[in-house]
Amino acid sequence: MNRTLPDTSQHSPVPPVTGMSLAARLAILLFVVIALRHLDNWIRFLTGWPLPSLGNVAYTLIFSGFALLHSGVSLGRYRTLAFFAISAVVSWLLEEVGVATGWVYGHYHYSNMLGPKLGLVPAIIPLAWFMMIYPSWVVASALLGLAARDTSTGIVSRAVVASMVMTAWDAVMDPGMSRAGNWVWENGGAYFGVPLHNYAGWLATTFIVYLLFGIVSRRIRPDAAHAAQTRVFSALPAICYAMVAIDHLIAQTIPELRVVDVFTMGFITLLALIGIARQARDNVPV
Repeated sequence: MNRTLPDTSQHSPVPPVTGMSLAARLAILLFVVIALRHLDNWIRFLTGWPLPSLGNVAYTLIFSGFALLHSGVSLGRYRTLAFFAISAVVSWLLEEVGVATGWVYGHYHYSNMLGPKLGLVPAIIPLAWFMMIYPSWVVASALLGLAARDTSTGIVSRAVVASMVMTAWDAVMDPGMSRAGNWVWENGGAYFGVPLHNYAGWLATTFIVYLLFGIVSRRIRPDAAHAAQTRVFSALPAICYAMVAIDHLIAQTIPELRVVDVFTMGFITLLALIGIARQARDNVPV
């Protein structure tokens, strides 16, 4: 006698994809390229050898590609799409307002070094924001551990911590990038030529992005691209954050910023890696 089984497809979670997907392999490949770029930069700075190097635009494209692929594997396609869309729209809008008025970050404008512009802002800037936003979100998740779960408290906590993690990145990046001519602070500023207003703007921008994504992601069901990951793969964005911290320590053109780097990005990296190791020891699910 044939018996019809009940249809539970609408109620069962999507099963994780087993094995390493093409997206995961591509993410690892781009991670290797990023690591080689940093190694090249360190060797060139320490030895003076005229090694070839990636420019800022190529580096941003590769790093943002890694962030998108890693997020797609770890969070799923739809959550990644939402994350990137929120990041791109919020960052571009606030940058446009910022350049036009000076209200968000202080009075500044972009040079032509970062390529063609969309309005007043280089088209690559939304990619650059996500390049930094996603690894900082992963680092914040490692710092918070179980407290970063998708509860209301967890969403707000992660938004606060992640925005501070990312602003720490800008604290060691912005002075050098502006001195190199990528953008110009029209009235200078108290922090190595950068106005303190800028960092309040970074905190506000990133907090809005992280908070909106936290709220939206709770309503998005994981899709088939959301696969179970190894701890090493899950930690790759945090390792990228660590490499950036080392980069600013070794190849920093403003010597005083090395101290800032150690006690901001360096300290954050140390705590994040300890958190990742502790979760591995306690067998906390990735």
